Parts: sequence; C-alpha cells; structure tokens
Amino acid sequence: MIKYEWRKKDKKIYLPKQIPTIYNDTEKSYIKLQGAGHPDSDSFRINVEILYALSYSIRMMPKGGYTPKDYYEYTVFPLEGIWDLDEEGRKLDYLDKNHFVYQLMIRQPDFVTRELFQRAVESVRAKKKHLLVDTATLESFSDGLCVQMMHHGSYDKEPETFSKMEKYCEEQGLIRIEKSHREIYITDARRTAPEKLKTVLRFKVSK
Repeated sequence: MIKYEWRKKDKKIYLPKQIPTIYNDTEKSYIKLQGAGHPDSDSFRINVEILYALSYSIRMMPKGGYTPKDYYEYTVFPLEGIWDLDEEGRKLDYLDKNHFVYQLMIRQPDFVTRELFQRAVESVRAKKKHLLVDTATLESFSDGLCVQMMHHGSYDKEPETFSKMEKYCEEQGLIRIEKSHREIYITDARRTAPEKLKTVLRFKVSK
C-alpha cells in the first residue's frame, strides 16, 4: 500500500493558497488537550510534547511488534491549535498572550480507536513518566463551513491575514460566527525563521 502523506493527499486542507477560500470541514479524529497561557511557556511546550509522543507511539506500533487492525503507513499529521482569550483578555484593548486559552491537537488516521489510543497512553506513560498523558483525549469533530488561508511569516503578523479573510467574507456574504480560530502549523517554529513560517488560518462562518 502507498504511504498516506497529508502533504500530497490533503492539499486543500493543509496547503491552501495565500488567498482566502471557503472550505467545508468534515469530521476527523484528533488527539487533543486543553491549555492556557503564553505559547512560549513550559506548559505549552509540554502539551506539544504529549501530543507528539502519543501520535508517534501509534505510528510506530508495528515496529514494536503490534500492528493495529486496518493499519496503513502514513506521515504523522501537523500540530493544530484552536485559539481564544479568557474573559480578562477579552476586556483588554491590546493582545496579551498570557490570557490565551487553547486546544492543541494532532489529527489521527481513521483506524485509531479509543482502545488503540488507550494503548498508546499506557505505552507513553510507562516510557515518559514526566508527561501527564491522561490530560489528552481522543475526539472527533469538524469546523463545518469556514474560511481559511495560508499565512506566511511571523505569528504576530496574523492580524493582516485575518483582515483579508474578513474582507473576503464581506464580499461573499459570509458572517464570522465566533472570535476563536484554528491554526495549522505546516512548519516547525523551533526550526524555522519567523519570516519563513507557514500557518493555515481558519475561522467558522455562516451564510
């Protein structure tokens, strides 16, 4: 079987153009956890580590002697985040990243069941006792109708891209239905210069 690579199979999701487009998201499965605070904090870094540890535990199970039912070769999906502000942060007339609340997640192949996820949790817990893997859950959900666009550059310049997306909504007769938004990290901020970062930005809309 050919290896499932999201960069090739799911270009519409993960590699949209640098112009706003309408996308109708369908239900997918994710390993997910919740957090709060600045994205440069230790707690954020640990949350990311938990998600990757669990995702790679599932990905590498056949090499450890266990092949899940319906398993196929695939590339681990990119990190994603749903971002919002707490009540205090919403009252400020400037952005204070210490007031972020977020949900971090990594998409999983469709063969990943709750039993398989629990097997990964137990495996990671045994190997990496410092990680609170029980904070993660396996959930299925979708954004439904949304507008998305590829953002190139620093995260601090995302408002410029959101402005283009909101203008597009006005032209298309669409309404942004909530302030929270999703980010899909195509590049790794730990290894990529800010000006070369690629991030898919997405928010939910209605007609």
